[in-house]
Amino acid sequence: MDTATLTQPILTEQPPRLDVVAMTKRFGSFMALDQVSMTLKPGSLHALLGENGAGKSTLVKCVMGFYRPTTGQILIDQQPQTIDSPKDAHACGIGMVYQHFTSVPAMTVAENLVLSRYDHKTLIDWKRELKGLQAFMEEAPFHVDLGTPVGQLAAGQKQKLEILKQLYLKSRLLILDEPTSVLTPGEADEVLGLLRQEVEQGRLSVLLITHKFREVQAFADEVTILRRGKLAGQGHVKDLTIEAMAEMMLGQERQPKTVAKAELETQVPVLQVNDLHANRDNGLPAVKGINLQVHSGEIVGIAGVSGNGQRELVEVLSGQRLPAQGTLRVNGEPYTATRAEMAKHQVYALPEEPLRNACVPNMSVAENMALRTFDRPPQAKWNLLLVLKAIRNAAQGLVQAFSVKTPSVETPVSHLSGGNIQRTVLARELSSESVQLLIAANPSFGLDFAAVDFIHDRIVAARNRRVAVLLVSEDLDELLTLADRIIVMSEGEFVYEHAIADIDLSVIGQRMAGH
Repeated sequence: MDTATLTQPILTEQPPRLDVVAMTKRFGSFMALDQVSMTLKPGSLHALLGENGAGKSTLVKCVMGFYRPTTGQILIDQQPQTIDSPKDAHACGIGMVYQHFTSVPAMTVAENLVLSRYDHKTLIDWKRELKGLQAFMEEAPFHVDLGTPVGQLAAGQKQKLEILKQLYLKSRLLILDEPTSVLTPGEADEVLGLLRQEVEQGRLSVLLITHKFREVQAFADEVTILRRGKLAGQGHVKDLTIEAMAEMMLGQERQPKTVAKAELETQVPVLQVNDLHANRDNGLPAVKGINLQVHSGEIVGIAGVSGNGQRELVEVLSGQRLPAQGTLRVNGEPYTATRAEMAKHQVYALPEEPLRNACVPNMSVAENMALRTFDRPPQAKWNLLLVLKAIRNAAQGLVQAFSVKTPSVETPVSHLSGGNIQRTVLARELSSESVQLLIAANPSFGLDFAAVDFIHDRIVAARNRRVAVLLVSEDLDELLTLADRIIVMSEGEFVYEHAIADIDLSVIGQRMAGH
């Protein structure tokens, strides 16, 4: 269908029916979606469940027009539709509430609602607009003060505003991308409960992207489960147990790659965490009283869906976030993650998004490799004067040892591929033979197979040298491959812990999903 025919909303008395038919989406050689079909019936709440990377976001981005499917169809009320943009989706009655807030903080609630419209008015009659907005707010399931600047709203109110914007635009089918990830449990139940009432009254259909089985059981009519880009299962929620959904989401059999782990008899605690609390940027609790020990020669894997406190935990341990409460000890001594303490105890980190969190993009490969050592001999005299030749020579050795593909050590690190940026950081963090503690967060995210194997081998080699490794990853296969012990983190707490030989995949899936 020509997109010109989609300028008028296709709205009926009941919400539209959405059918995704045999949808496939490739990015080069990577298959993000493979022949996935799904039906969202009018006046129902349908959950879309799956691990990180299962294809949930790709599916809804195809429905919203951000991506064009490689093959497959989108049907609205059983009529084929060509959706090339969110504006086309809006014309079909579809709106999406994104995981991250899209409102302008300095503008008021009323201004953000008017701004969300697709019209192009050059003059706004605010007296008339406010009257219409007040009438809308009286009928809406949520109430947010129209005159308040968005920057002054709490997270729960901001999320309500994101949903209100779509209702204001008269969207009848809402796609909600992890809408409760920034909410307290009470706020989450309130928001989903009120939306559920709208669904039951026939005003809305909702496609809820979530990773929480509790939300699926409490609010959804039907569920579609994806695994690695394929349809793993679907059905009525009332007919499915938590165990059955967990098995669909994770799969029955996993054959992790084997790595050469040395048998180490004696282990001593290197990292000790006691009653650690930490807050998110918005002040809400992110880490809630966790206790942890990581021993020499051990890889402890932290599993969990993104947004459950893992990022804040890593930031506390690497000195990027202050704890709200609790104590940290490394080698038995108090540890506050200062640069001096990290150097004294040989604590190194491999953070996620290394170009943003571990590198200075415009500096050279050599300079980035020297960030740990530039003020020490032989790269500095008197801890003051840089010896550039020594910095370059050290970098050339690391480039060879860690197979970093770069035109030269003088090349800005931002010019390298993702895998080679990660190798650059890994070279800096693991080049010292005296490393005692390595903190790695999603070290393989977005990398090709060769780069993943290289990084995995280096992490295991460090473990075999009796380095204590804390590996935080959203890739369960990575943890099953590398970890000696796995801990599941959900809503800021440790909810499952077992040695790798004794883990129960179905229980891990349930705990990751907050059940």
